[in-house]
Amino acid sequence: MATTTPAGGDEGRTPPGFEAYAAESLAQSPAGAVGKGGELDLRFSRGSDGQSRLVYDRATVPFHLTGGLAHDEALPEIASAYVQDPTGGIAQGDRYEASIEVEADARAHVSTGSATKVLRMERNYGSSHLSIRVDDGGYLEYLPDPTILHRDARFWQSIEIDLGRDSAVLLADVVVPGRLARDEAFAFDRLHASVEARSSEGELFADALALDGGDHLRGPGLFGEFRVLGTFYVVAPDHDDVETLADDLHACVQDDDGAEEPPAVGGASVLPRESGVAVRVLGDRSSDVTDRFARVWDRARRELVGAGAPDTRKF
Repeated sequence: MATTTPAGGDEGRTPPGFEAYAAESLAQSPAGAVGKGGELDLRFSRGSDGQSRLVYDRATVPFHLTGGLAHDEALPEIASAYVQDPTGGIAQGDRYEASIEVEADARAHVSTGSATKVLRMERNYGSSHLSIRVDDGGYLEYLPDPTILHRDARFWQSIEIDLGRDSAVLLADVVVPGRLARDEAFAFDRLHASVEARSSEGELFADALALDGGDHLRGPGLFGEFRVLGTFYVVAPDHDDVETLADDLHACVQDDDGAEEPPAVGGASVLPRESGVAVRVLGDRSSDVTDRFARVWDRARRELVGAGAPDTRKF
């Protein structure tokens, strides 16, 4: 049986509760081996004509990139990129490493071609680490499709954000705890997801979600009657009035018809150091969450770059 060795930068930073998983060897290729250690690097730059473009990209299996696009009718100068994973999902021992850099005054939108599936696991775990850097005056939207945790999935996700002056990041993270149509809700093994943001002034905030799967998640104070959790971060430490922005985004996720049993509930709060706003939503289905996030995206965009969200089927 193959011996597992730390790969993809996991050594020395495995979150609590994952140490035993990391020591488990794999019958197939070792963790982080070729095809299991995908790497993705994107860099966007603003040209003299004011148009932002994808000027550098590198992708190794299992990542695949469609290339840079400029098709946003609401914000023509923004560059878009869609990341694909043709392998079908994150398997045990997979180590994904990605970085996105947005140079000064550039604007970029990055998303995925479909939901990220974290597959069933018997040994070890899967991880995805993303490093984001947005230089002075830059703007990034990282809005991937939801992450679906299959039965017995073990997943560690971390995102680190570095911001320059007058820069901003919109970040969405929607977690579906099982293939709901197959009655797999909360049948995953373990999830650890974290977001950390810093600027030249130091750390702005750190937010972490650590969940062990099981029916206890259906209890009050946790998921309750809902099954899907989403967080939308608007990180803009130099924005003039985050209190008003938080109120506006809170209104975006309220139920329109005042139903006694709405399909989703949520709210918004100001991030530490007034570095932006965090919006959290619980919903019956992923679409109940992403529909509300579409409103959040549109409102935050209008506030930060003066243009609403484009007409798209994706949030």
